[in-house]
Amino acid sequence: MTMTTISRRKILHRFASTALATSGTGIIGAAEKSSPLATLPLGLDGHAVRGMKWKSLQLIEYAAKNQLDAVLFNGPHYFESLDSEHLKRVKAAADAAGLRIYIGAGGISEGAKSYRDTYGSGADTLREGLRIARALGSPVVNCRIGNIDDRYSEGGIAARLEEAARTLKAVRDEARDHGVKFAFENHAGDTRSEEVLSLIEAVGTDLCGVMLDPGNALWAMEDPMEQLERLGPHVLCSSVRDYMVWPSEQGAIFQWTAIGEGLMDVPAYVKTFKKLCPGVPLFVETISNQARPIPFLTKEFLAGFPGLKVTDITSFLKLCQQGTPPAILEAPEGTDAKSFDQDLQISEFEKSIATLRKYA
Repeated sequence: MTMTTISRRKILHRFASTALATSGTGIIGAAEKSSPLATLPLGLDGHAVRGMKWKSLQLIEYAAKNQLDAVLFNGPHYFESLDSEHLKRVKAAADAAGLRIYIGAGGISEGAKSYRDTYGSGADTLREGLRIARALGSPVVNCRIGNIDDRYSEGGIAARLEEAARTLKAVRDEARDHGVKFAFENHAGDTRSEEVLSLIEAVGTDLCGVMLDPGNALWAMEDPMEQLERLGPHVLCSSVRDYMVWPSEQGAIFQWTAIGEGLMDVPAYVKTFKKLCPGVPLFVETISNQARPIPFLTKEFLAGFPGLKVTDITSFLKLCQQGTPPAILEAPEGTDAKSFDQDLQISEFEKSIATLRKYA
């Protein structure tokens, strides 16, 4: 397989040129930005270019260079500092570039294996998210449970969902006062659409909607298009990439791809997203070159999905029959692996944006 690579030297040179041309603000002015996607806002999820180790101001600059409409910082770790003065600087940079900011707070289920008490309780984590959202003008605070391992924790995913619901209800008044909603994410295969809907019904649509990730839907044995159709009316934020899945001895294996290089019907997905989620940015979070198993033919794996019926995964099973394993790309001999990964991430993200622009 060949790959259109972007020279890391060119990337750094491009950024240096931009910095010199915009030394007054460190960002491209809004007057220079003319996105052709008035009906479908496109955005950068910072995790797409994680190898660059860029923080908020650098990610804003990169999003502006790509003439995007929004940027997603799906966790506090993207900010150089969380003090009010720095957040004002971040907001000013985004405003100058004509970019909307969306933010995430991270995990809020204290029983999740990956839960971190950096800010205290799950409710305290959401309160910190609300403070950051208010400072940056984010209409949402994304939140989640953790990952697929939580389906096998004590009490299973039902217990983790109950924890998340209690946490969300505990900060209802603060969210209302800030004029911000929470967007619950299906993260790393931890929840399926019916479970996300049960959480939203439990806490109320006035408080919580959906942070939609079709790539993670596949991990939980869902057809991403069906996920969009089911959750679309509740979507407040998104994080999108393409996907490939194929049969294996124990079930299936999947690999995420650049948009347009997998099984996603991109024109249909874009059309449906615009219809069901008007005004919501389609954030691109490309993650590729990694194959992961979905061993649904084993009792051990299915134990984490109690009550799941074959009819619940029929469309997913059909997808499995359509896919073929893409090649895993490796750094050429003598090439620095870190630079190779950085170039690949930049290339995959920009290819995805170019593909989406064809169908908006």
